[in-house]
Parts: sequence; structure tokens; C-alpha cells
Amino acid sequence: MLATHEVFNQPEPLVGYDLFADNAALRDALKFNAPGLDTAPLSALGARLGTAEMQTHARLANVHAPQLRTHDRFGRRVDVVEFHPSYHALMSAAVEAGLHGTPWAGAPVPPAAGEGTGAGSPHVLRAAGFMLFTELEPSVLCPISMTYAVTPALRSNAAIYRDWAPKLTSRLYNPQLKPWRDKPGVTMGMGMTEKQGGSDVRANTTRAEPAGSDDWGQRMRVTGHKWFFSAPMCDAFLILAQTNSGLSCLFLPRVLPDGSLNAIRIQRLKDKLGNKANASSEVEFEGATAWLVGDEGRGVPQILEMGTMTRLDCALGTGGLMRHALALALNHTSQRQAFGKRLIEQPLMRNVLADLALESEAATALAIRLARAFDRRGDAHEAAMARLLTPVAKFWICKRGSHFAQEAMECLGGNGYVEEGGEGVMARIYREMPLNSIWEGAGNIMALDLLRALRKADAAAALAQELAPARGAHAALDRMAAALPTRVEEMATETEARRLAQDVALAVQAALLYQSAPSAVFAAFCDSRLGGDWGQAFGTLGGRTDFDTLLARAMPR
Repeated sequence: MLATHEVFNQPEPLVGYDLFADNAALRDALKFNAPGLDTAPLSALGARLGTAEMQTHARLANVHAPQLRTHDRFGRRVDVVEFHPSYHALMSAAVEAGLHGTPWAGAPVPPAAGEGTGAGSPHVLRAAGFMLFTELEPSVLCPISMTYAVTPALRSNAAIYRDWAPKLTSRLYNPQLKPWRDKPGVTMGMGMTEKQGGSDVRANTTRAEPAGSDDWGQRMRVTGHKWFFSAPMCDAFLILAQTNSGLSCLFLPRVLPDGSLNAIRIQRLKDKLGNKANASSEVEFEGATAWLVGDEGRGVPQILEMGTMTRLDCALGTGGLMRHALALALNHTSQRQAFGKRLIEQPLMRNVLADLALESEAATALAIRLARAFDRRGDAHEAAMARLLTPVAKFWICKRGSHFAQEAMECLGGNGYVEEGGEGVMARIYREMPLNSIWEGAGNIMALDLLRALRKADAAAALAQELAPARGAHAALDRMAAALPTRVEEMATETEARRLAQDVALAVQAALLYQSAPSAVFAAFCDSRLGGDWGQAFGTLGGRTDFDTLLARAMPR
């Protein structure tokens, strides 16, 4: 055996660490937004997710992508997607952690807007867990997120909700294709967009015709297609279809109550840039059976309510990916040496890493703040902030994700670009980043949603109230906060809506960091993002920045 060289100056992989204990930004965001929150479940989850076993499951679930099997060997239509066992292990862990249904568990009816659950801060708790799990593997969280978003919408059909809600909040995962009553727990997905419409769901052509009624109410026969039908092996879906009264929301199970398969024909799986462990599909409905949920013709308002929750998860997910990319970059640069020093000791690298740490912490602060608004929607201010911050957080955090991942990958050099081993996780993160920006409404949709929210009478006042605690703390923040109300009032066209979304995000992030982070973090953020002491790339912080504090705070131990 040839021993041509000795392997040295290669970092040890980031494994066997506690994702929650090592995330000071997340822990401080929780202290600020949910004081007194019992974080024991997050501690247990963070320790589990950092293990070699779970990291192996994440790798295998992505290497062995889902496979579509349309027919059995006898030619009968089966329409099933087969997954690697590691996918199911990850799904089981996410369900066991309650990431699909914690806020709804124990409530006889999910709270409507303006109500609380009476159980502390379940949305914040679930949001933190969602961010932690994203660091391990984000793809499987697609059906988890959709189950979270869909469950409260089912209250519009009391009979279906009565039967399905206990299963939807169960912490037991079962991937078998069985009737709901024969499973300990179930998941749900969505089917909204079609080839010709995309985000414009009003252009949908799928039709639903009355087909009698039963214990679940108005039964419909559905014919048409869906261009994106994510997680097709979920137990049921909420879909949109045209009825005599307009676009309506329907409940579509994979297996009908009599045990027969519904007429959902999976045409093919999407070959996506990233998100490889999750199956996204194109489907056709050949007279599939569904039930009306809510009032006929009121499908769009219902879908918007569900979209609000999935948009929260887009911001949370990107924030989690940012944290993981940062942790990998810090782990690598603290061990790798070049030009006589560890990389993290090189001045330019310190600037890049500190800048990434700032961006990651600001994303975490904004995402968890939004989750708090979901917990307190009975409060007028919080309801207004939920309307404002949902499009803002979705727009800005997700927009920053791809740039962030590219810079973090560069910290690892060629090791970050390869797809194998522990370092290959960075390439997976990079391919995943654009997803959350596109899914559930891309940037322009979010900017327009912000304009609609700001035109409500209480929106500008709510934003001013949100920024008030940081008044006088930094001159650049004061200037931006003072200018925002005028900009909102004078925005007669949509042309500058993206700029406004950006600046609202930055102002709110700064105000949050003032209240929850060390002064060095707040000062560096305001100097760079608001005060102009920054370039157009990461790693351009001013020379007076407290790099030591920023790096020590972000370092995974």
C-alpha cells in the first residue's frame, strides 16, 4: 500500500454538538420574545440533532432520492412514492418533536385570529424547534410545515376536523398508505398552483362538481391537475378547484373512507435544484373524491390564511440554514491553517465571519419575533405586526439566504463545493437556499403584500410602536425610523416596494437586536446595515467593529 502523504491540516467534522446550547442568538431571541418559556424540549432536540446518527440520516435521505412507482408488476395503478428508510427516520423525529402540530395540540378547536391557545408560547416554541431541525435537514420539513398550516383551516369543516385533528397533532409517524382511522398519526399537504397560473391561483381550471353528501358534508368530484403537488405521500391535501360559486377549498384524502385509493394520478416527480429528500410532483385528478371545506367560492381567503403560516416557516427555515452554514464556516476556519495562522485569525476572514454572524443573528431575531405575533394575535399590536412582518421576514431573510450561503461556502474553499462527507453539507445548503424565497410567494408577491398591510389604518402606528424601544440608541436607526412613515404615505406606485420591504426589515431587526443582543452586535448591525459603513459584499464591516465579541458569540463549541 502506497503511503504517498500524510493527511493533516484538515478540520474535524462538526458532529456530536448541541445545536441549541451552541446557538446564543436563538436562546436570547427566545428570552426576549417568550420569557419563562420551558426550553427543555429544545435542549433535548438540539442534542439529538447534532449526533452522527442523525447527520447520517440527513445525508442518506438526500443521496437516495424518492422514487415514483406508478404501477405494480401486474399493471395496476398504485401511484406511490418510495423513500429511503432515513427519510422516514427524519420524519419520525420531526413529528416526535411536535413540529407539525404543537400549537394545536390539546385545543378542542384551533384558535381563530384574535385568540390565543392559553398554553404560553407554542408558536415560538415550535418555531425554535423548526429552526433547529432545519440545520439538520430541511427537505422533510415540507410536509411538516404544510400539516402545521393546514390543520387550523380544517375547522371550517367541523366533521372532518373532529375526525382528523387528533391524528394531525399526534406525535406518532406512520408512512403506510392506510385510511386515517387505522393510523396513529397523519400528515397533510397542499395542491394550489397549476401550469397556466402559478401564483395567480384564480386562473385555475380544475373543476369540482357536486356528488352528494355524507358525514363530512358536501362531497365533490374533482377533475383537473396540479403543477406543484408537494409531498404526494401525505394522507390528505387541501386543494383549490373551481365550483359553480367560484374557487373553493377542498379536502382530498389519498385513501377514501372505504379503504380504496382516491383517483390521484402522480404524473412525475419534479427534478429540483435542491430539496432532494422531499418529493414534489405533478398530478392529475380523474374524478377524485373531495369534500368542501368552508364556504363554496371562498377558497382564496382560506388559502391566504394557510399561506401566512407557511411563509413564517420559509423565514424560519432560511434562518436555520444560515445558522448551519455559519457554524460549518466557523468550525472549518477555526481549525484550518494558511499562511502561518488559523483562517479565523486572518483579518479578512474575521471580517467575513463576523459579518455572516451579524446577518444570521438578525434573521433569527426577526423570525422568532414573527412567531411571537402568532402567539398573541388577540393583541391589536401583535395582530398588526403579524400582517406586516410576515411578508417582510419572508422577503428579506429569504432574499439574503443564497448570498449568505455562497459566502459561507467560500470560507471552506473547494471543500465546501464538493458533495461528499461532512463538508458536503455546505453544497446541500447552497442548493436549498433559493427554495424558501420562491415557495409560497416570491419576492414581488411579498413586497406587494407589505404594501397592502401598510395601507391599513393601524399599520404605520404599529410599526412606529415596534421601533420605539430603540429610539435614541443609534443615529442611523433614528433617521430610518423617522423617514418610514412618510415613505409609506407617499408610495403611490409599486416600483419601490422592494426597497421599502428591505428597509422595514432592517429597521425592525435593529430594534430587536437593541433589546435582545449585546451592544456590540447592535452597534455593528446599525453601523453597517443602516449607517453606510459597509460595502456590497459580506466581509466589509468597518475597522472599529468588535470582531472578537461577534465571533465568540457565534462559535459552535
